[in-house]
Amino acid sequence: MTSLSSFTLRTNAQDEWLNITGEVQRIVAASKIKEGICVVFVPHTTAALTVNENADPDVPRDVLLALDRISPDRREFRHTEGNSAAHTKTSLIGPSITLIVSEGRLLLGVWQGVWFNEYDGPRTRKVHVRVLGE
Repeated sequence: MTSLSSFTLRTNAQDEWLNITGEVQRIVAASKIKEGICVVFVPHTTAALTVNENADPDVPRDVLLALDRISPDRREFRHTEGNSAAHTKTSLIGPSITLIVSEGRLLLGVWQGVWFNEYDGPRTRKVHVRVLGE
């Protein structure tokens, strides 16, 4: 059995993390799939997905600071849109995650959440969620 759903979200800042755990979990529950996997994918080259802590709001801020240090905006970049740092951050983090579905729910750790990572906002973005299983 398989289910595909999509949703859009609006980001408000150039570098921003949005917790999308609840929306992904709602899609998993609506799929009626009890055991399987959930693949979450963003079709963008300047946005990414990650699983990280969802209890302390300083964690996204700290990761963004670290990524800015790894990939700062540089005058030497040749990409004419001026968002090469965003492309680099997306390449480092990645456009998709795969999660386990158990008993109709995402199998996440106590402190884990699913985060949409914006690196070139504000923008309207799309997120695709495919649930596969039985």
